[in-house]
Amino acid sequence: MRAFQQEHAVSTTEDRFIDIEIKLAHQEYLVESLNQRVYEQQQQIDKLEQMCAALVQHVRDQAQSGGGGALAHEPPPHY
Repeated sequence: MRAFQQEHAVSTTEDRFIDIEIKLAHQEYLVESLNQRVYEQQQQIDKLEQMCAALVQHVRDQAQSGGGGALAHEPPPHY
């Protein structure tokens, strides 16, 4: 009876270790997937920031050159 209990305890311990290893493998995969997504999002944020900076510069250039200052508030010629 004692040998059965020891064998059952070892089996249960091994099963628990296997379950933990499986869960760890899934966690590692999930962390890697999330890390990749964060990297991709940061690239997209960087690109959008560059686009915003270019747009701001374009608006400043237009304002300085007088292009569109008063004309922006006038109705189109077909009215």
